Amino acid sequence: MTFKTKFTIALFTIALAFTSCNTEDASENTENANLTTNQNVSTSKVGVCSEVPGWASQNGGTTGGGTAAETPVTTYAQLKAAIENTSVKVIKVSGTITITTRLSLQDQTGKTIYGTSGAKLVSTNQTKDGSGIINIKRCKNLIIRNLIFEGPGAYDTDGWDNAILDNCQNVWVDHCEFRDGVDGNFDIKNKSDYITVSYTKFTYLKAPKAGGPGGSDDHRYSNLIGSSDSATGDRGTLRITFARCWWAPGCKERMPRVRFGKVHIINCYFNSTASNKCVAAGFEANILVEKNVFEGVKTPIDLMTGYTAVTATGNIFTSTTGNQAGANTAFTPPYSIVTLAATAVKADVSAGAGATFAGNTCGSF
Repeated sequence: MTFKTKFTIALFTIALAFTSCNTEDASENTENANLTTNQNVSTSKVGVCSEVPGWASQNGGTTGGGTAAETPVTTYAQLKAAIENTSVKVIKVSGTITITTRLSLQDQTGKTIYGTSGAKLVSTNQTKDGSGIINIKRCKNLIIRNLIFEGPGAYDTDGWDNAILDNCQNVWVDHCEFRDGVDGNFDIKNKSDYITVSYTKFTYLKAPKAGGPGGSDDHRYSNLIGSSDSATGDRGTLRITFARCWWAPGCKERMPRVRFGKVHIINCYFNSTASNKCVAAGFEANILVEKNVFEGVKTPIDLMTGYTAVTATGNIFTSTTGNQAGANTAFTPPYSIVTLAATAVKADVSAGAGATFAGNTCGSF
């Protein structure tokens, strides 16, 4: 073999190795670009029930009732009894259940409530004391999945939301739909912590009722995080992830409105043309707004008085008006999470958010 031939083969070998390395590096970079990283293992893989997305993966994780025997319910009386019974760990809801008196889940640990296809909890009460579907207080390690919570429509009576988390830790709300709450759709308050809300849809389908004693003639305010600027006990808590959620038509404000918390809003879709503002950074709010799609909305990001920081990165704004930018530097999540490119968010979320499962399917990313 001549020297020239040997030299040509050597060059070819080096070029091939270089191409291989570049291909591997590109693949690795693409994979890393799809993750918000600060942890070795990404959370919430399809079919891996032990992996929970976002903040609910922290503090020991969130497992709900696990593989405990299911208690099926089809009536209000059965549902109330199962919710209040601490020995019932997994509740399977079927059909439409009318809520005659607001449900109360208190002081329990390790419970799952899920719906079969089309399962719905419905309230028609718009009064101050009688409104709302469920109040969850001082509970830990809960999973709520594949349920529709339907209220009678927004009416400012200083009433109740469809659902409230009050001083709860490690809660995963997944593939649910909250619609037409009286005061709001779903609020999280009072030192609640390590919460993930994923693939969940928030909407108002019914026209608001005007003239309520609370003062607002249009209270389609979907999600409040932290109840008051004076609730300083919330400092250091309200760590919440909203991942692949949909603030759909009818929502006017609070998508969400945040006080005190470290809130990660990632791969969500906002397209309510009824909006005045979407993400609202209130007192001491620390918010990471990452790779979301805002379409046809007003004021995607509202920087209110006294906020701490809002980082807005990689978002898509289409036909919006008002502020799109953050200010200061928000927190870095201590978890990793499987992440879509912003260009894929609208199709994925509009198809998958809401009670779109047949039942209690976990590992839903």
